[in-house]
Amino acid sequence: MTEVTHTIAGQVAYLTLNRPETLNALTPDQRDRLIALLGEASADPGVRAVVLTGTGRGFCAGADLRGSTASGERVAGDVARVIREGAQRLVSAVLDCEKPVIAAVNGTAAGLGAHLALACDLVLAAESARFIEVFVRRGLVPDGGGAYLLPRLVGPQRAKELMFFGDAVSAADAERLGLVNRVVPDGELEKTAREWAERLATGPTRALALTKQLVNASLDGDRATAFAAEAAAQEINMTTEDAREGVASFVERRSPGYRGR
Repeated sequence: MTEVTHTIAGQVAYLTLNRPETLNALTPDQRDRLIALLGEASADPGVRAVVLTGTGRGFCAGADLRGSTASGERVAGDVARVIREGAQRLVSAVLDCEKPVIAAVNGTAAGLGAHLALACDLVLAAESARFIEVFVRRGLVPDGGGAYLLPRLVGPQRAKELMFFGDAVSAADAERLGLVNRVVPDGELEKTAREWAERLATGPTRALALTKQLVNASLDGDRATAFAAEAAAQEINMTTEDAREGVASFVERRSPGYRGR
């Protein structure tokens, strides 16, 4: 069985976690495969949007901890190294992907699985989906960038509430809090994700990539830095075919035909 399925249809790459018997708990091999596929999507001009989802009742139950207890003496720095090279590298791959990434959260998203979803540019959730900051239940500190992502989405106090208690958050409550863009009936999740992705795939791909970079960096710097980045992004984008097409279509009063170039 392929633990991460990868298909491309209509300029959209679909990445699906496929270990339903474990609620798609991530193994190191799955994690590395996702990182590689996100990198390939960035570099492939034939891919203009990405959908990330799971099979069965779970989106992703976090890192698969079974068998992860190392034997022998632990060397100082081992844990930090594993986090840097594992969970943080995965979340960075989503944040740094040069194509818009949609999470289609089909079920439970817990721990790293929740952060994997929340790192995506747009988050669709099925009505049965749940988000759980499960770390506190295991006596652990959140990883996978959770303490970076959550305050930016819901503010520091809400983030602490979610992380201190580790309670399951329903899809409806996640939408109310601002964790997800939209909640849809379970049977409509795949269709809605496909429609959103196909719409993005007809857009000005480089402009979307630059916009993503600007927004992701906006909360980390001051106004001068943000304005300088915006001006630089505009300078870069105006060299693209799609920017010229967008301006020409406006002048000629017609719909633009973007090619992702």
